[in-house]
Order: sequence, then C-alpha cells, then structure tokens
Amino acid sequence: MTPPTPGRPVAVAVSGRGLVDPALPVLLADDEGFARGTAVFETLRVYDGVPFRLTEHLARLRLSAERLELTPPDPEHVGELARAVLDAARLGDGVLRLYWTPGAPGDEPRGIALVAPLPAGLEALRARGLRVVTLAWPRRDLAWLLPSTKSVSYATHLAAQREAARRGADDAVFVDPEGVVLECPVSNIWWRVGERLLTPSLQLGILAGETRAALLELAVELDYGVEEGIFPLESLASADEAFTSSSIREVMPVVELDGCAVARGPAAPELQAALRRAAAAR
Repeated sequence: MTPPTPGRPVAVAVSGRGLVDPALPVLLADDEGFARGTAVFETLRVYDGVPFRLTEHLARLRLSAERLELTPPDPEHVGELARAVLDAARLGDGVLRLYWTPGAPGDEPRGIALVAPLPAGLEALRARGLRVVTLAWPRRDLAWLLPSTKSVSYATHLAAQREAARRGADDAVFVDPEGVVLECPVSNIWWRVGERLLTPSLQLGILAGETRAALLELAVELDYGVEEGIFPLESLASADEAFTSSSIREVMPVVELDGCAVARGPAAPELQAALRRAAAAR
C-alpha cells in the first residue's frame, strides 16, 4: 500500500455524492464558500479511528453556520459524512475536517468531510516547545464581528503565522490594543500562576476551542484552579508556565515569549497525558 502524502486527504465525502476520489474537485468555481469565504468548518483529531468530541464539534459547526446566516447543517448528516470517510481511510490517528458551504448562487448547501494524516513533527515540536511572539489584534466581542465563529476566512490568521515565522517564532499570540491577551491564530492560550490556570474569557470573542473545553474539565480533575478572565499581557509574561491548546497540536508548551524564556512546568505535560487518556476512553 502506498503511504499517504502528508497533508493530502486520503478519503473525501460530499453531500449528495457520498465518497468521492480525493483527487477530484468537489466545489463549483462560484461556490460562495470559495468565492466569498462564507463557509464554516471544524478540525478534529482522530485517535485510533475515533474522532475526539465529534458531537461537540458538530454543534459548533452548526452554530458557526447560524452566525453567518447560512442554512444550518443537520449534525446527523455531517456526522454520516464523517463516518464514511473514517471507515474508508482506516488511518488510525489522523485529522478529520468538516466543511459546510452555502454552494453556488441558487444551489443547495453541502457538507464536505475529509480525512488526512497528522502533520509531521508534532511530537518533536512538543519536546522543543513553542517560541511565540505577540501581535496586535482587535477583539471580536461585537455580534457583527462574528465572535467565536470558525469560518474559512483565514487569510489574516495565516498571515499572522507567517509574520511570526519571519520573527523567528513558531506561532503568535494575539493581544488587543489595550494589551489584553486574546488567543493564537489556530489555538487557545493558557498559563499557570502557582496552582491556578488562567485562560482568556470567551467574552473577548475568542474561539471556544473544543480542546479548551476538554482541558477546563481535566484541569479540575488534576486539582488545578481555573480562571477565565480578561488578563493583561503582563500576566502571561510573568507566568510560571504557559502552553497552547488545539485539536491537532493538543497541548503545546510555550518556552519563549517575545524573545524571553518561559519556564516549563508540570501543567502542560499533565494535561497532555490527561487529554490522551480522555481520548482513549471514548
């Protein structure tokens, strides 16, 4: 069997068509999701063939669609697409992506599910730790700014990651004009002060990450206090430990912030281990 190409899907399913050849196009050129960036999506990590928190991700997909005023997807329908690609891929561990697009003008909306291999180098990056830099970013706490909405309009997020790379870092942390810590381009940010874990509040318009939600529960089980709030950059900069959370990278320790060293600590590896245990238990 030929090994899968890194980053490329090994199985794709589309509304009304079922499984399709991953090499074939599935969107019309004037699909509104492509032409105007109005599609929504979810990205899940797959552990031994089982997607983590699929029900929660399907609910968030529907909520994002409603915020964009799209015809909302039926979670059962998108879930069937997900199961079809997982059965076809037989990857074990991997990445499941779910899309809901309004289609071309006059067309019906459609769901797309695909499974791809995990990105290379995740464990090496976890062992080394993330170097991050802060970038200015506005709050999305007004309704018309689509707070906590996961749409495919990701150009500025990718530009932030490129800017971080130009500064010699692995990732960025967004900070608003008032110096309040928000989130990273594709992950949530956490830090530890003593036995308390701090993470920005959803009131700031940040993405309600599903891995973030899982860690909120796991942290309590590990006897950490958790505080969601509005925190200045100084709080993060003076933390005893910092880390990010996301579906694919899971828990990643931060070892440098704006060129200054950040100490490693026990919370990141403990939460990473607890997250893997939670995934294995599903």
